Amino acid sequence: MSMSKKNLYRVVFMSQGQVYEIYAREVGHGAMLGFVEVEQLVFGERTTVVVDPSEEKIKAEFEHVIRTYLPMHSVIRIDEVEKHGTSKISKLEGNVTQFPMPFYTPGDNSK
Repeated sequence: MSMSKKNLYRVVFMSQGQVYEIYAREVGHGAMLGFVEVEQLVFGERTTVVVDPSEEKIKAEFEHVIRTYLPMHSVIRIDEVEKHGTSKISKLEGNVTQFPMPFYTPGDNSK
């Protein structure tokens, strides 16, 4: 693999009953416990007259975002990919459910 090639990640996560699919150059655990840090978001270039409304919606939502922190329990999947597809928001369907409580609760000494 070439060192000049920049990594690209597809991040799929749940938020408010919807599934988001975004692309980013940097993904990591970050400094905030229980969160995945996602930065340098990548969106498709507007090189054609045809505009995808779903991608425009997600692009507008993250328009001025430098870095976003996703709760670890909301992340469905993170893939390293060779090229990006269309970022999108879709309905939550199937048997994917969010955990009802956090993984870690500070000060829980009941064990």
